[in-house]
Amino acid sequence: MSVNIKDWNVEDGDFWKKTGSAIANKNLWLSIPALFLSFATWAMWGVIIKYMKDFGYNFGLTAGLQSGTDAFNNALAEVNNLYYTLPAIAGLAGATLRLPNSFLISLGGGRNVIFVTTALMLIPTIGTGIALSDINTPYIFFAIMAFFSGIGGGNFASSMSNISGFYPKRMQGFALGMNAGIGNLGVGAMQKLIPLVVGFAFLGAAGSDAVVNNIPFAGIQNAGWVWVPMLILATLGAYFGMNNISANCPGLPSTAQGVGKTLYLITLGFMAAGIGVILLLGVPWEKFGLKDSSIWIVVPVVAVVTVQLMKRATPAQIRANLNKQFEILTSKHNWVMTVIYIMTFGSFIGFSFAFPKLCQDIFEYTDKTNPLFKNPNAPNYMLWAFVGPMIGALARPLGGILSDRINSGARVTTIATMAQIIATFGVAYFVVQAKGTATPETYWWPFFACFMVLFITTGIGNGSTFRSIPYIFDKTKTGPVLGWSSAIAAYGSFIIPNIFGQQIKAGTPEFALYGFGIFYLLCLALNIWYYDRKGCGIKC
Repeated sequence: MSVNIKDWNVEDGDFWKKTGSAIANKNLWLSIPALFLSFATWAMWGVIIKYMKDFGYNFGLTAGLQSGTDAFNNALAEVNNLYYTLPAIAGLAGATLRLPNSFLISLGGGRNVIFVTTALMLIPTIGTGIALSDINTPYIFFAIMAFFSGIGGGNFASSMSNISGFYPKRMQGFALGMNAGIGNLGVGAMQKLIPLVVGFAFLGAAGSDAVVNNIPFAGIQNAGWVWVPMLILATLGAYFGMNNISANCPGLPSTAQGVGKTLYLITLGFMAAGIGVILLLGVPWEKFGLKDSSIWIVVPVVAVVTVQLMKRATPAQIRANLNKQFEILTSKHNWVMTVIYIMTFGSFIGFSFAFPKLCQDIFEYTDKTNPLFKNPNAPNYMLWAFVGPMIGALARPLGGILSDRINSGARVTTIATMAQIIATFGVAYFVVQAKGTATPETYWWPFFACFMVLFITTGIGNGSTFRSIPYIFDKTKTGPVLGWSSAIAAYGSFIIPNIFGQQIKAGTPEFALYGFGIFYLLCLALNIWYYDRKGCGIKC
């Protein structure tokens, strides 16, 4: 069968049964492992920084300082804040790259785009393995690898846009739910796999003979290398097994054309993301009294720069296609669904990035006067950290399936959001209780239970929200809206770790959760008003 398929009409029942179903399912099951690995390599920094703290990657900031002094403690606090910036940088780059990825499929073709973007993830995984192998690796090298990890985050937008075109409208909940749900499992699987592989020193590392919690330093670099063979297999599967279809990409470009367009637009995304990282780390925000507010400046600037680069720095043929797709930016419902999707996916991915480090800061390093003190009774949170992203990912297909069953994604979103709000304030309550006692581990299980409800409800909301979009928009706009909303929502992976890092340093992590809860209330009101009340005019 040809890589390019010109005649594609899955709304025709006979075509679907005879031809479309088999091709669609093949592409779905080749797309899923690529997306699974995309999420794993994008989110791996949330776990890696935990081990970096355990082994003392201090980026040279404590050199020459005496342990126990105020200068030493202040340096360790700054190092701890820098740890949070690594997943935040990955989040910023991944979210920004989703913007060009939102439009890539219609320009480069699904098969061409998926195999290129999967292969590119070999850069950060190999680089991270090299960086972790030396305890003296400077912060800038880690920051660069976190930046390139954003490739994995960007892949979600193109993957979802691609799969949407393979299936009829009545199966969108299933198809998008399976692709995103199992793909999202990459976060939970990563949080379980990395702790397993770092226990084996099969590649060797230099700089320390330390062993922390039965983990040898010589095994830490496996957190990067473990993904390399799997990525090679996923790349080959996409190249030899996937298709470009006319429903997604009317031009059906050749492989060379598709690869060229893909690399060009991704380069524009990296340029914009690079500007964001420079703004984040290179501008002395504290001099302007904006150190804790800089993220709210960086995100809109980067988004605007990305859109403008795509509009103005692309060849005329590509620009005409992009301008047509950018028409979604004039749609009120595009913005409403984007805000709602920030609540669901933005929260899911942000919490996934921040959860292991948040647990470490609340339950393990509990003495603010002595940053080196470790609570001897701290829970083994790394044994459980993977559960949240895992059940959140598994809940995503459930959100789509439930929405198909009751024929209303908006109603499922409403119910899930109500539970999400209750869980958020529940987590904040137990954070306050843990802070106020010498035995914070007492509150581990209720804290953990509430956070698991958060993951489940954001997962269900992910599926129900994406199921609604094909019912709100026509076929030509569904793909771009799916990509755009997922791109903006992905900035949650940048914002949430940054907010937690700021509030942990200030000693008030519960304030972050209060803010999230208020935002969720706003989203609940938007969803009910526009899509889940009598007379709203849209059945989705």
